[in-house]
Amino acid sequence: MTVVSLFVRFALALLACGVVGAAADGAEAAPPRPNFLLIVSDDHGYGDLSAYHASEVQSPHLDGLARDGMLCTAMRSNSTVCSPSRAALLTGRHPDRVGVPGVIRTDPADSWGYFDPSVPTLADVLRQAGYATGLVGKWHLGLATPNTPNDRGFDHFHGFLGDMMDSHTDHRRHGIHYLRLNAEPITPAGHSTDLFTEWACAWLRSRAALQDQPFFLYLAYTAPHFPIEPPPSWLAAVRQRAPHLDEKRARNVAFVEHLDDGIGRVLAVLKEAGLADNTVVVFTSDNGGSLPHAQNNDPWRGGKQSHYDGGLRVPFIVRWPGRVAAGSRSDYAGQIFDVFPTFLEMAGVAPPAGLDAVSLMPVLQGGPSPAPRDLYFVRREGGPAYGGKSYEALIRGEWKLLQNDPFSPLELYHLKDDPRETTNLAKDKPEKVQELAQALRSHIQRAGSVPWQPPPR
Repeated sequence: MTVVSLFVRFALALLACGVVGAAADGAEAAPPRPNFLLIVSDDHGYGDLSAYHASEVQSPHLDGLARDGMLCTAMRSNSTVCSPSRAALLTGRHPDRVGVPGVIRTDPADSWGYFDPSVPTLADVLRQAGYATGLVGKWHLGLATPNTPNDRGFDHFHGFLGDMMDSHTDHRRHGIHYLRLNAEPITPAGHSTDLFTEWACAWLRSRAALQDQPFFLYLAYTAPHFPIEPPPSWLAAVRQRAPHLDEKRARNVAFVEHLDDGIGRVLAVLKEAGLADNTVVVFTSDNGGSLPHAQNNDPWRGGKQSHYDGGLRVPFIVRWPGRVAAGSRSDYAGQIFDVFPTFLEMAGVAPPAGLDAVSLMPVLQGGPSPAPRDLYFVRREGGPAYGGKSYEALIRGEWKLLQNDPFSPLELYHLKDDPRETTNLAKDKPEKVQELAQALRSHIQRAGSVPWQPPPR
């Protein structure tokens, strides 16, 4: 008698005894796959969120999100500016490994990235796994095929293709209207924060009737990126509450509070639609706040465009009811692109090969932190201050090596003893500089095979 015959006879015997049937009848149904809501603000300083410490900004809705989930205190962006951070976030790879070491702009002569169309995005992977995928708000990773949101995994796009807005109410950039509903240009009226909030709420309501299909919504606000344009009523309220603030700071406070209100409206719709209990919500920012525009990155040094932690440390909050403990905190030092493998693990989806990011699931569930790794940061930029060259930073354990432009000497800081990066130890610790510089060179070489300009036509 063959092995196969023996197996068949054994299975039939189990059926006859009711053993298999009992197991099937008594088996618990697999829990539904979670939905994902990823909310990303633009240039949102670590100090402009009252969940972290006392702030002139009142952010009750984001503070509430933190109370209901985990507040992460040591997460960093993947770059000091928009496009590279967003490319990393959506691919789980360092930005220069997907062709976006710098900002993608309308003018080809001042554009420093080309989003590699061959690399799968988080939306690609989740859509292939059966998720509905939507993007509301800012894209900033390409203006035409093959690099529009609909080309890169999003079933639904309702937002802004470009980088920043000349005006949050006029919605133009260099006189060009980049707002789209999928591929169609649109000209809606209203403040961009309110528009993105309304569009996100509408899409979530549409999902309420389709709860058999999980969803991934990437909600990327253009606020509080300059120009700092809060609605007048919000600015008036801040002036009345805090008359001591100068005009620039008051405008920024009002701008962030208006954003917090919009996020609160989105979270309310999630609850009203019966989706909140099975939806993972992550809030973060693409980089630190802009100091010339009165944004606050306290207690960290520097701001947007800088590799000091004021340019890199960002808010990071995760809520997953019943799975992430309410009111929990973590000081794990990760990067925002860790969202990519985290969401895939939550969804039970195998990650694609070649990721640099790691899943945060052990952290979120109170377990041991992932194995130590280097944190790498890169930015390429034009103009006389940068010359089209890149500059990098690397964190290994408590040590951080950085440049803030391509022409300045490397700086070295010990983050445990000097978290505000006040004492440059490069001259005192040449061996440590060489060790970290070698690691930086390896990252630069690794990305060297990836084009960061579009192919010639």
